Amino acid sequence: MVEESDCSRELEYLRVPAGGSLEATGSRWEPYRLVGADGGTVHAVEAFFADLLAAGRSEATVRSYGMDLLRWFRFLWAIGVAWDRATRIEARDFCRWLAVVAREGRGYSISARLHSETVLRGFYDFHRDVGSGPLVNPFPLARSRRAGRANAHHNPMDPYRLEKSGLYRPKPQRRIPRSIPDRVFDDIFAKLRSNRDRAMVAFYVSTGARASELLSATQGGVDPGRQLITVVRKGTREVQELPASPDAFVWLRLYQVEMKDAIGQGPLQPLWWTLDRPARPLTYHAAHRMFERAGQAAGQEATLHALRHTAAYRMAEDPSMPLTDVQYVLGHARLTTTQIYITPRKEDVIARVLAHHSARDRVEQPPPPAPGYSPETLAVLFGKATP
Repeated sequence: MVEESDCSRELEYLRVPAGGSLEATGSRWEPYRLVGADGGTVHAVEAFFADLLAAGRSEATVRSYGMDLLRWFRFLWAIGVAWDRATRIEARDFCRWLAVVAREGRGYSISARLHSETVLRGFYDFHRDVGSGPLVNPFPLARSRRAGRANAHHNPMDPYRLEKSGLYRPKPQRRIPRSIPDRVFDDIFAKLRSNRDRAMVAFYVSTGARASELLSATQGGVDPGRQLITVVRKGTREVQELPASPDAFVWLRLYQVEMKDAIGQGPLQPLWWTLDRPARPLTYHAAHRMFERAGQAAGQEATLHALRHTAAYRMAEDPSMPLTDVQYVLGHARLTTTQIYITPRKEDVIARVLAHHSARDRVEQPPPPAPGYSPETLAVLFGKATP
């Protein structure tokens, strides 16, 4: 029997106001807090954030989870349902709403919806376990998965299957990472405004580091003699040395000389600083904006993260570099993740096919005869004489 509430909500006319916010506190104990439409802290999210930090999650992870939770709470406020009264019906309608909004061109990509479903299921799992939320998670597992966990009977000799555990998870799209062609990269690099920006971009495109990872580098973590820079990995928080190109260290040295008297000095001091005075450690969003400005000035729409894909493709295309080395440099847990970079890029395939068609369309002209040979005699000898 279908309850009336299952069908009564008209999502077509639902308007979700942008109430509440995710605020940065500046505190390492509580870096972010979710503020409700009434201006008060949402304590259910506050407890969840504390659990994430205790489990070793980074501040960037807390922020990412917080944006998903803010979207969910705004939806609940719009339909008038308390978070601990939400049922599978509200979860279903929320996922439908995200899908429709995405199709209308207002955002929420497949990856954003996948991430949202994972975060919200984890949020309700946490509150169910501590006894402060619903006894039944509104975001259930898929029907075929309720009997156990994913890969419970996995054969260690076989690759892991990419099982999607959530019932309301959208089907992921297989995407080929977008790298930056060399010509486009050169145009963007020429538009960079400072030696700091040139050094950062050179490190990004030669190490394959993520945006936040390169920003974790300290002054003591740079070794020009060995061409290594030390970063903190985003997921594992492990410290790892990454090899970089020689020109990256040249631009870095020029930047350091310019900023010597404007920034703090010491092995534990941040490597990257703002150019405005007084100088402050460079933030994640400022680094993204820096590259966006250069791209716009060059008439391109490349993103900072595309530099990581560019570095990965360049390394994977080098026949002298094993794929396992690329995996190590990129920090991938599985080799199957790195293998996507051996997939031909669209622009390369198009160029090769066009070259193929051009070669077939060309009428090959025979080479001229060597000096001393008569063209008429050669034509008769090779059967090309006309009757």
